Amino acid sequence: QVQLVESGGGLVQPGGSLRLSCLASGFTLDYYSIGWFRQTPGTGREGVSCISSSDGSIYYADSVKGRFTISRDNAKNTVYLRMNSLKPEDTAVYYCAAYQAPYCSGSTGPYEYDYWGQGTQVTVSS
Repeated sequence: QVQLVESGGGLVQPGGSLRLSCLASGFTLDYYSIGWFRQTPGTGREGVSCISSSDGSIYYADSVKGRFTISRDNAKNTVYLRMNSLKPEDTAVYYCAAYQAPYCSGSTGPYEYDYWGQGTQVTVSS
């Protein structure tokens, strides 16, 4: 059974950090580019970051550049999103998604991804 499971969300104060994990099962991440998206009520899914399967090239949205770091550990079939200096506007449900292609970028739309996780809530509040 193909599955992506996110974990690591929670409540954190402004300026704090969290690390999200995205564990794949039922398939190997080696040949998939992985994206992180976030969504708040009433809005569409916003691309936050992605990491390409071919060369590890990385995209970050301007809103998170310099604060978030994406990484992958193919041996553990897991992708991470380290989030530092969190702001209240980072509050959202965060999703990881797998795209069976060698490259991803900011123009890779959500509809192009093949598999999605169930999401994990991140709340940044004092």
